[in-house]
Amino acid sequence: MRTTDVTDAELAARAAGGDGDAFGELVVRHAPAARRAATVVLSSDADADDAAQDGFLAAWRSIDRYDGNRPFRPWLMRIVVNAARDFRRRRAVRQTDELSPGLASGAAGPERSAERLLLRERLVEALRLLPERQRLAVTMFDAEGFAHAEIAEVLGVPEGTVRSDVFHARRTLRGALAPFYEEMK
Repeated sequence: MRTTDVTDAELAARAAGGDGDAFGELVVRHAPAARRAATVVLSSDADADDAAQDGFLAAWRSIDRYDGNRPFRPWLMRIVVNAARDFRRRRAVRQTDELSPGLASGAAGPERSAERLLLRERLVEALRLLPERQRLAVTMFDAEGFAHAEIAEVLGVPEGTVRSDVFHARRTLRGALAPFYEEMK
């Protein structure tokens, strides 16, 4: 049986029985989303990598408590978000400055690369204006494709609150990014 034919719940059950390869497949499936969720909380790719790894380790240690009748991804994302929050609390004691990333290379010319970098910086700044819960909700919904109900489970809030958070986050982001789009015209 190919691993793509195996559900997350089946892999989790195997992992709970001690099958490290099954858990490894869960990591492969969900690592990009876990990293992005951690990045939303931490605003640092390097710290997000560490927090996501901490989250996966915590999930592995508690895989036997996963309820196979519920979706796996929200259960895992809740653990990763909590690990990122814990990482942020620990990091607050030893705050450091992040190095700015270099310009992206590729087929796009220097002007296009600079515009993309500027847009990314403005988006990161705009996301930082949002309260953490709104930042997580809008990122998980728009960038990760989570359903409102899944986000509600991850964040531990009602689904209506998630819908409201996404709405308000989008409105704030539109307002914060409007000057950038005016500059680019």
